[in-house]
Amino acid sequence: MNQIPFRSLSTATTSLRLSEEFDIRSIEPVLGGKEMVQALHRHDHYFLLVVTQGTGRHECDFRPHPIEPHTIYTMRPGQVHRLQLQAGCTGYILQFKSDFLALGDQGARQVLRRAGHLEVQRIQEKRYDALLMLLDRIAEEYGAGKQARLQLVRAYLGAFLSDLVLCTPEASDQGNSYARERLDELLELIETRVTTTKEVTAYAELMHLSPFQLNAITKAGTGRTCSELINDQIILEAKRYLLATTDQVGQVADRLGYEDVSYFIRFFKKHTGHTPEGFRQKSA
Repeated sequence: MNQIPFRSLSTATTSLRLSEEFDIRSIEPVLGGKEMVQALHRHDHYFLLVVTQGTGRHECDFRPHPIEPHTIYTMRPGQVHRLQLQAGCTGYILQFKSDFLALGDQGARQVLRRAGHLEVQRIQEKRYDALLMLLDRIAEEYGAGKQARLQLVRAYLGAFLSDLVLCTPEASDQGNSYARERLDELLELIETRVTTTKEVTAYAELMHLSPFQLNAITKAGTGRTCSELINDQIILEAKRYLLATTDQVGQVADRLGYEDVSYFIRFFKKHTGHTPEGFRQKSA
């Protein structure tokens, strides 16, 4: 079976090898005055594209987004994307593994979950400038090339992510923070376990909630049931393999935990209106 091309931070071409879990680069020297076009691939780390000026196109899990100034594009490990940046773009490319942050802290884990699910965040110019100052400081400390500076880099990265999350409209709704945290936790569980775990009751048990409580949280936060969120993730994973590999439909079904290929085909058609092969041909 073909794998979706994976880009690893540990083998990335970077200007510094201070850490295999972190990298920050200014967009301008990466482009070198030329257009950048990246084909469909995945990362084994978080990827943030911070655009100050420029145009282009970013596609995350088959959702297209235009590149715009004062916008931050966020990707979680495992998401599929392709990227096109026009010459002249400015800003930063920020990449890191979750282990780089001090995730023994519950608050840090929550911030990382929230930031990872933003996908696209357009920032008001004044707030963007404040975020950019943090990135400038991160780049300065990392560029010093000294291991002793990594702790400062971690601290500034945590501050940047926290401030980014505070830019979202949901951040002002403190009364619903518990439900938001549990929803983010559920989305992370579904994303990492859906190929082996597809039952609402199983996720409820993992989160020490009843299925009724879990569905109340998902309905309030997304307008969808937990079962619908599980199905959404299955379809997304199927699309990833159908479009990013040459796997046969039976191989895709096997990847997703379906022994009965015909059942998987019916399931996919019910939720997309196309058979897996028909979807692949339509999207080619």
